[in-house]
Amino acid sequence: FEETNACVKASFHLYSNKKMTAPDSLTLYGIGSDSIRYKKARNVQPALIPLNASEDNCSFVIRINGVNDTISFNYSTFVHLISKECGYTYYHNLDSVYSTLHNIDSISLNLRNITTLDGTNISIFY
Repeated sequence: FEETNACVKASFHLYSNKKMTAPDSLTLYGIGSDSIRYKKARNVQPALIPLNASEDNCSFVIRINGVNDTISFNYSTFVHLISKECGYTYYHNLDSVYSTLHNIDSISLNLRNITTLDGTNISIFY
């Protein structure tokens, strides 16, 4: 039973010491979407951020420890065959990622290919 949804895997790091540290509270929801991915979640590491396969960009409100930022992704999407029994899924290739800088200091793009495999795509420094 493999994962069939390819999401951006985002790790969190304290900017002051660069250590991987989960936020005390994480809320994440899509702009223009009524779905909430995380709501005041604790110990999220990594966060899984779904991209819209029918678009080439999307944005999210990300609230880290009570402070809102917006994070946006530009990407391309392609179909990937999982198996004859499971069918297809969508993989993505990240072109760019950017955010507002209220609580987020910077974002590092580590792995452009977004698949169902493990690997950190972006690192968020806050």
